[in-house]
Amino acid sequence: MKKASASLSPAPSPASRLHAATGVRHSARLWLGLTITMAGVWALCSQFWLYAQHHPVVWQALLGGSMAALATALGTLPVMLSQRMSERTQDTLFGFGAGVMLAACAFSLILPGLEAAKAQSLWGGGGWGAGGVMGTSILLGAAALMAMDKLLPHEHFIKGREGLDGDAARKLQRTWLFVIAIALHNLPEGLAIGVGYAGNDGLRANALATGIAIQDVPEGLVVAVALLAAGYRRRFAVLLGMASGLVEPVGAVIGAAVVSSSAVLLPWGLGFAAGAMLFVISHEIIPESHRKGHEAFATGGLMLGFVLMMVLDTALG
Repeated sequence: MKKASASLSPAPSPASRLHAATGVRHSARLWLGLTITMAGVWALCSQFWLYAQHHPVVWQALLGGSMAALATALGTLPVMLSQRMSERTQDTLFGFGAGVMLAACAFSLILPGLEAAKAQSLWGGGGWGAGGVMGTSILLGAAALMAMDKLLPHEHFIKGREGLDGDAARKLQRTWLFVIAIALHNLPEGLAIGVGYAGNDGLRANALATGIAIQDVPEGLVVAVALLAAGYRRRFAVLLGMASGLVEPVGAVIGAAVVSSSAVLLPWGLGFAAGAMLFVISHEIIPESHRKGHEAFATGGLMLGFVLMMVLDTALG
């Protein structure tokens, strides 16, 4: 009886066989795509390793940017234990980050850029020529960030959605809009680290990278807390906050590679990074820190951050 019942079991229908075959093909394509991607990543890393061996400045910039990314990741960890952080504390941390970035622009980017421009006789060698080069490059850096801010769809935690609002932008998930906004914020910091290593001595460049890493710790915390307040799960908020710092080593490598390729580009690169950071400070950080009525605490944080970065630059540089 058992054999008879087994022989009478229905054979798989053509639709089920087709579905199984489609699943196998889809799995095969997925694994093939992953294999090709991993091979491409391996080849890219190998080429970068060979390039970095002949360009130590790029390697140093990668390490400096990675230190900043690690600091951002460390800043998100307290969110795993507690989600409570007052708005006054957030605004104070925003101000602290703005102060560090302002001092980094002045002492680690603009002043070395002026010195480099004065040393290059093709800019006239005087203060007017150096000032013209740095002023133009600062404006170019700010204009580039402004264009990206206007063209790329993104969403801020408080101000809401900005950038183009076409069909493609409306189809983007809110998570990706946050990611783009964070990347726009962190990219200038990575560029500053990269051109800092290309344009300064090792101690001053390390001071710049250290200062940016210090302000990235509270920045990572603020990002994770804001994601949590926006309705995301705690673990996802922490992971996305950690990932938000990965753009900094990428920006650092790009900045160092471009600027170190030619001494003529050095003052332009330093000024461009400073202008990009100044745009972020004025357009994003300071307005965010003053939006909820805690201007005194935000200003106090800004002053502390500025003094800390100034001391780091002068003591280590």
